[in-house]
Amino acid sequence: MSTSAYIFRSGWTRSRTRARALGVAPKVLLPGKTRPEPATDVGGAVERVREALARHDVPGSGSDGQRTPSSVRDLDHQVGYAWAAYRNGHYPQVLRMLPDLFGDSLRIHHTLTADASATDLLIRVHRLAAQLLVKLGEPNLAWLAADRAMTAATGDPRRVGLAAISLAQALRALRRGRLAMTAALTAVHQLDPAPSRDRPPEEVALTGTLLIEAALAAAAHGDAAAADLTDHAAHLATVHGEQHHRDDDGIGFGPNAVELARALTAMSVGDHHRAIATHRRATDGDVWQRLPAEHRAAHLIDITRAHLDLGDARAAGRALVTADAIAPAEVRLRPAARAALTTVLRAGPTPADVARLAAAVGLTRQ
Repeated sequence: MSTSAYIFRSGWTRSRTRARALGVAPKVLLPGKTRPEPATDVGGAVERVREALARHDVPGSGSDGQRTPSSVRDLDHQVGYAWAAYRNGHYPQVLRMLPDLFGDSLRIHHTLTADASATDLLIRVHRLAAQLLVKLGEPNLAWLAADRAMTAATGDPRRVGLAAISLAQALRALRRGRLAMTAALTAVHQLDPAPSRDRPPEEVALTGTLLIEAALAAAAHGDAAAADLTDHAAHLATVHGEQHHRDDDGIGFGPNAVELARALTAMSVGDHHRAIATHRRATDGDVWQRLPAEHRAAHLIDITRAHLDLGDARAAGRALVTADAIAPAEVRLRPAARAALTTVLRAGPTPADVARLAAAVGLTRQ
């Protein structure tokens, strides 16, 4: 065997071992060029979203130079495209789309007040905005968007449940864990939480996702109910099977999603060894690979807290590098990721791949 072939095979073997622990494809850990940072004025884009959310009037319909109203069908396609971009971690693209989506969804909702599809579109747009704004470190703005979704959803348990997911996330970001748990559980109680196989799959996924949000919120403020809520979600997922792992407008539910949440709840209550063990089991398999890029990268960033609290800065660095390979915007635009990367840099000697990531993000060891 040639020297170059031996080096490549050795590197591949090491990458495969590390990838197994992280639950990613080995190729993402092989040396290569650092992905460029998304070229977007995020601050300016967020400000345009803020301005669009601040509007209480219905935007014009084209005669004064404004956008021509979309049909429900066209807008549904645009909103679906925006959610797909979000699931794939293309946050700058979603930010650019949101102001127009706000205006178009408000216009159609105002014009077609009796059309349920128009109401659904308004809720979907505001939920998307709320969930993205949480990631970008704008929890107050996210709360506003989620509240708009809740207002539009009033009177329909399914719509309320969808909006409550985004509201709970915004409240958790504001460190209002008890309120977040209440919001999620109130929505669950409006649905039928009994684990019956006769329930529609989308209703099961919605209930399970709300239970996960409630568990994460409970753990965040030290409520012992977190374990029971996670167990309830796990039972629901077991009864209905793994087929609900697919993500539909932020609703991805199944046994794997529950185990990822179980790792994060364990981390929140300080049981970091159990958190890491659960994380490794949940990320070792094909189901993990089929989760949306956004979900996988976000989880890897979140679990860095457990690595760091255990004093394992190298594992935290590997998780961040892997998250960047999956969805670069998660690491490069999300304040939580930058904070974790800063901690890794301060911990001591920095591996080459982490140093490349830090340089791409614009961070240096302090």
